[in-house]
Amino acid sequence: DEPLLRRGVTSVLDSDDKGFYLVAEADGEVVGSLLITYEWSDWRNATFWWIQSVFVSADWRRKGVYRAMHDWVHDIADSRDDICGIRLYVDRTNHIAQQTYKSLGMAHSHYDLYEIDFVL
Repeated sequence: DEPLLRRGVTSVLDSDDKGFYLVAEADGEVVGSLLITYEWSDWRNATFWWIQSVFVSADWRRKGVYRAMHDWVHDIADSRDDICGIRLYVDRTNHIAQQTYKSLGMAHSHYDLYEIDFVL
């Protein structure tokens, strides 16, 4: 549903408290992007950054675009006292992405994700 997606993206761009987008460019062309959203942790008295909506153009996959974005997110988050970690979710069948995340130092969490979706 493209209109719904556009409203969602616009909502993030219009409101810093929802998150922010990171965009990777090469030769003036957007080749990748991701969204950071926030989760407050009362156990840590700090915020997790959630990596979401990862996209890398097909011609740029396996060329370090995601790694560059991930490294930027990691370095900024690690430098801040109010950020306690980085999380993401990945489709169980997306083994390539899982290997990428593991190669960047991420570990499988002991949490499973459950949801009730009121929109989709």
